[in-house]
Order: sequence, then structure tokens, then C-alpha cells
Amino acid sequence: MLVFSELGTAEGIRFTRWQRRVQEQLTGEAEPQFIAEGLDGRLTSLDRLALRLPGAAATARSVAVELGLLPELVTRTLASYPSRPAEWLADQEFTPPTEDVLGLLARSVLEVVRDGHREAVIKCLPVWSEVQAGTFSTSAETIELLRSYPNDEANRAKADSVVRAMWGARKEALSLHDEGRFDQAVRWAKVFWGANSMTSRCRRKRELESVEPAVEDAVAGGSPGGTPDDESMPTTQAPEEGEHLRRLAMDLLSSYVEALETAPARLHDPERQEVHAGLVARVGRDVIAVLGAPDLWCLEHGAHIGRTLVEVRIYLQWMARQDPTIYRAYQDYGAGKAKLYAQIMKELPPDTHLSGFADAVAELEKLSHNDDVIDHRIVDTRDSFAGGKSIRSMAEECGLIDLYRQAYYISSGVAHSEWWSVETHAMERCLNILHGGHLIPSLGLNAGSDVQLASSWVDQLYSLMMISLEIIETDKTAVSKAFEWLKSEQTTETG
Repeated sequence: MLVFSELGTAEGIRFTRWQRRVQEQLTGEAEPQFIAEGLDGRLTSLDRLALRLPGAAATARSVAVELGLLPELVTRTLASYPSRPAEWLADQEFTPPTEDVLGLLARSVLEVVRDGHREAVIKCLPVWSEVQAGTFSTSAETIELLRSYPNDEANRAKADSVVRAMWGARKEALSLHDEGRFDQAVRWAKVFWGANSMTSRCRRKRELESVEPAVEDAVAGGSPGGTPDDESMPTTQAPEEGEHLRRLAMDLLSSYVEALETAPARLHDPERQEVHAGLVARVGRDVIAVLGAPDLWCLEHGAHIGRTLVEVRIYLQWMARQDPTIYRAYQDYGAGKAKLYAQIMKELPPDTHLSGFADAVAELEKLSHNDDVIDHRIVDTRDSFAGGKSIRSMAEECGLIDLYRQAYYISSGVAHSEWWSVETHAMERCLNILHGGHLIPSLGLNAGSDVQLASSWVDQLYSLMMISLEIIETDKTAVSKAFEWLKSEQTTETG
């Protein structure tokens, strides 16, 4: 991917020449199939080849250098990752990535994501390697289709699809033959994403809206996070002794996000951190919004704040005691609810459809993460708090099922922090391509007087953040640095 980004897709021919010459020089040292699989484009495959054939490393590197497959920037980019496979290929000590390295990384990933042909050519490397080794076998139709690939523009799109399909099938076949075949590749992937989380920061849409960013801008370093917007909030005057509470809550939320984004992250399986970040961000946003409206600082109108703080804490601490798959199950449950709500809204009579109705339905369908062709999203409607009887059953018994389905259901989904609501209101997609498209807390707030009660909300919010950071084992140094300002303020107040 790095070389293709640096030299262009057409230069893929250099890889086929590299495969052929390395195979020729290693002839007789191992079975042709093993040598061919070692030259499939993966660093981990090169490592496996060199481990069995000591001379393979020098051969593969010298031919790669001769054919221009190791430009200086590509070599420095490889050397920017610790504990990488085939370290001998770059032949350099580990060095932190510079801006041009991050730029190449971002381009190489982004271009493959956007360009299906580039992706297919890269995935064809294992095929070409086996073809040259004389070990490739497939149907006559496929062989004919690939005979002039990728130069035959008339059949290129069809061949691209075939190559991508074969790549997945071949990978599965190798896994069935050897269950541990890709264990090393998975370990390397975790190192790759973990290193990216440390060397480049998350990027939000609002940071890039004013100008069309260069790829380098999308991975630039610097301070992560930010501060939630302080716009379009209620203007009721807060009691003097409580004027600082809203700013304090905003600073706490900003520090929570900073702690997450400056600590190593598990980008290869981000569900746990996404759920924690989403739920804490969601309740934090609630606290911030209500602290801007002192009329809500009472039990009657502010009960939902205390309820949500307790509810989220129970969610997080209960999920921490379950199998880690619970976080994905939580997200899937919310996605199923989004699908159901979209279907219910479609049942409303056409004369009730106000402006924006179609957009609202489309947004819910999008949040269901369902496939446009294959309906794979499961809807789970289990709901019980009274001996197994659901609130739906209660509504049916008193003749309010339509009100329940068309009004209460969606509102309840928001109040109960179902994932579709958390995702659309409190989260946004990280625009740093090197972070794999994970979700991060949104720092933009939607528009929207018991000081002791309001203060308790802020205290509970802080406790919730500390519990969350501890559960997901956030680096203690990052947490301490992010909340360092709070200790200074406390020292000043007591002094």
C-alpha cells in the first residue's frame, strides 16, 4: 500500500518482477508453494519465509531495492512502527513518524478505501506470486479474465471484483488449513492501530469544515479534544454560587476526552471504548445543558439527570463484569431499535408527514447499519421490569399501543441511552484515516435553583468519568495529565 501510494497503481508490475526474481533465486530451497505464499505482499509472510530460509531476507531486500520498491519515504514509514514484522526490510532503527510519514500513511490507506481498482491490484499479489510459481489453480474463465489483467480496461471492473472475491476465499481456505495462519498478522495489526492512536490524534468534522484539508491535515499532531460549544444555551441567570458549575462540567468532559485520546487505544476492537466514551459523553452533555438552565435545577424537572447518571454508571459497571462481546451486543441492540423505529414511523398516515419526515426516517435507517440488499439487522424488543411483563404489554392492555409505539418508544430510546441515540447525538466519526474510522465523542452541543443539587450532578459526573477511565484501563499518566488543572484549582481553593 505504501509503495503503490508513492509510485502509483501502474507500478504494480514491479512487484511481479520482484516476486519472479526472488522465486528464481530461492529455487530448490523450499517447495514452490511455500515460497510463493511468502511473497504475497504481507510483511508477516516475508517474516515466515525468512525464518525458514535464512538467505531469503537478504535476497528479498536486495531485489526490492534494485527494483525501486523501497523508496526512502517508504523505508522511513516502515521504521516508524515498533515491533514490526520483517524489520530487516527497512533496515533502520525505530524512529517516531514525521509529518511526511504520517501523510504517506494516510494517503496509502485512504486511496485503497476510495479506489477499488487499487485495492484489487494489491489483493492480486498472492495470485501473481502463485502463477509465477506454477501453483495457481482456478477455473478456465477466471484464468482468461486475469490473463491480461490489469491492462485490459474493458474487463478491468469485472476482474477487480473477481480478484477481491478470490482474496477473501483464499484467506478463509488458508485459515481452515492452518488455524494459526494469520495469528502473527493479527498481532501486527494490533501494533499498527495501537501505534497510530499514539502518533496521530483524532480529528473532528468541525475542525475541517472551514477549508478542504490536505491528507496530512487529517493526521496532524497536537492537542486532542477541545471544549464543547458554548452556543445557543438558555440564558436564565444562575445563582452566583453556582455560576461556575457549567464551565466546570465542560472542562471535566474536555479532560475526559483528552485522557482517552492521549492514551494508547485498542483501535483493532474499539467497541468497549466507544461505548464508554459515548455514554459518558452523552450524560456529560445532559449535565452541561441543564446547568445552563437554572430553572431545571430541581428534583421535578432535573430528575432525568440524576437518573441518567446512575443508569450510565450501572451500565458501565455491569458491562465490565461481562464478556467483552457485551459492548458489541449493546451497539447491535441499539442498531436494531433504530431499524424498528424507522419502520414504525413509516406506518404514520401521509397527511401527518411534516417537513423533514423523510430525512428523519432515512437517518434512522442509516443508524441501523443494515445492508441495502440483505436485511441482516436483528431487532430485539425484549423489555421487562415487572415479572417479565413489558411496557408494551401494559400499553396494549390499556389501549394505548399506538401512543406507545409512535411517541413513547423513540423518547424512551433517547432516555435509556440506546446506542442509536448515543451514536447520533453524542458521537461522531473520527476523520483521521489512520484511526480506522472509530467513533469519538462529539464536542458540539445542540441548542437546546438548587445549587447543591446541581453541584451533586457535577460531582457524580466526575466520579463516573474516573470509574470509566479505570474500567477501560486508560493510561494513568494520560489521566493524571488531563485532570492536572483540577488538582491545581482544588489546591487554590483550600489555600
